[in-house]
Amino acid sequence: MASVFSDDISIDLGTANTLVHVAGRGIVIDEPSVVAVRNFRGGREIMAVGRKAKSLVGRAPESMEILRPLRDGVIADFIATEEMLRQFIKRTKSMLGFRRPRILICVPAGATPVERRAVYDTAVQLNACKVYLIAEPVAASLGAGLPIDEPGGAMVLDIGGGTADIAVLASGVIVEARTLRCAGNAMDEAIIRYVRRKHQLLIGEANAERIKIEAGTALASGNGRAAEVHIRGRDLRTGWAKSAVLTPKDIAEALSEPVDDIADFTQRALEELPPDTLSDIMRRGIHLTGGGALLDKLDVALTRRVGVKFHVQRNPMHCVVKGSAAVLEGLSEHSHLLMRP
Repeated sequence: MASVFSDDISIDLGTANTLVHVAGRGIVIDEPSVVAVRNFRGGREIMAVGRKAKSLVGRAPESMEILRPLRDGVIADFIATEEMLRQFIKRTKSMLGFRRPRILICVPAGATPVERRAVYDTAVQLNACKVYLIAEPVAASLGAGLPIDEPGGAMVLDIGGGTADIAVLASGVIVEARTLRCAGNAMDEAIIRYVRRKHQLLIGEANAERIKIEAGTALASGNGRAAEVHIRGRDLRTGWAKSAVLTPKDIAEALSEPVDDIADFTQRALEELPPDTLSDIMRRGIHLTGGGALLDKLDVALTRRVGVKFHVQRNPMHCVVKGSAAVLEGLSEHSHLLMRP
């Protein structure tokens, strides 16, 4: 029984979603990184977290605030983040309970020492016996099953909600790791700006995210999505409700700026690699992970812009948390991949 209720917890603490993996049980939490807070007598009371809190977006009373406690992959609201994680971890516990767990949390590759320390201190408050940190794209490389211990280089581009992260590993060593604070949320914002500019229509973040998920595409040509999407919002000129229709061409045009930014970011990383490693990457391609990898034809668009083949991994949203779980399982052989808090 003790082996079933292990003490190892891996957390992919993302701007958009948080995933929790428990050793022996797999991924047990996969919910939005959202917290509903009620302002009460000069203080704040946590009312809901995760999926339940997100369902209140646009429906919450004036006394309640819907927060995203993480911004660009790092903690923006310490109290809300701690309570969100506390409730998520509480749900993972069996009726027998855990001993004090070992916790590994994924952070952006470019997180500053102050940002890493904030995540570390928050995890310590969760009554962990040990806390470890790892860069998201490094964990994604392991979770995608890439041959990181071979001499030839393996490159991952992990696109989450707040950040796009790159890692290059060769012979089990991190050759390059960097972060761009432009990812899924930037795509939502690009759609909002486009609809405002072209249709003089104001839509919210939830509506923009729906458009991205249901009809988003990085390229409008070829055999991609052909469906139009109907949107409703507020007419900026009259203030009344108004409808509009977006075609795949519209959405591809709206998303061109963040896709270009991610392509330029990848190109700069390639330019700074050692010649032999670059040759390996050119031959093997770049592996896409994270929720952003699910954007229709993103791999094709990036391949055209960068000139290197991109491959979307299977279950790209789970690569980071599965990789972090593999690190905890073999901590002695993977300890050199960890980040300092």
